[in-house]
Amino acid sequence: MPEGITEQSEVVQDLWNGSWIAALATGVVVWGLILWSVAFHRKRKNSAALPPQVRYNLPIEMLYTIVPLIMVSVLFYFTARDQNYLTDMSAKPDVTVKVEAFQWSWRFTTEAGGKTAEVVGVPVDNYEQGPQLVLPAGKRIQFNLSSPDVIHSFWVPAFKFKLDVIPGVDNRFQVTTLDKPGTYAGRCAELCGVDHSRMLFNVKLVTQDEFDQYIAKQAGAQ
Repeated sequence: MPEGITEQSEVVQDLWNGSWIAALATGVVVWGLILWSVAFHRKRKNSAALPPQVRYNLPIEMLYTIVPLIMVSVLFYFTARDQNYLTDMSAKPDVTVKVEAFQWSWRFTTEAGGKTAEVVGVPVDNYEQGPQLVLPAGKRIQFNLSSPDVIHSFWVPAFKFKLDVIPGVDNRFQVTTLDKPGTYAGRCAELCGVDHSRMLFNVKLVTQDEFDQYIAKQAGAQ
């Protein structure tokens, strides 16, 4: 898995790990029952007798019903709990980014402290050549997503989270960045046309001082 750069990415990773552990545990039980049946209830030579049947066995049928219900309920609980956390918009963001996805690149309008910086990209073959979204480490960031044409999807793998950008739909989310300065890949994750694969960008995570210098320089150049 990619290195997470937000507090929310750690929650996603924990949910992912728990789901895989539960799935593997279930698989081990199922595989064990299959192998047990193959070994002990295989057809015997010169015997047409069937193994003991459990049809209409009420305790077993209740077990077959209750155990899956418990498993689904547990998975639903943890998924709903983490989903509510990931989509929570109650905190006031330190930085707001308007993300405009279009065929086939991105426009990022960053607002912080009353100053605004805008970056517009073109289709590229390498994410490092794409438009760069500069964000401060250790801050609450809000993303407001919009599209003028077709459905896109805003995806930064290091966020371990993505959200569709749908024309006419006000999709938003917030993340809290970790103190992990660096440059991270971003892309569109929804097939949106001929140059979909070139709809790349990058996120640069910097210190607060570097971000203040960047936003002041960009705002002054406009």
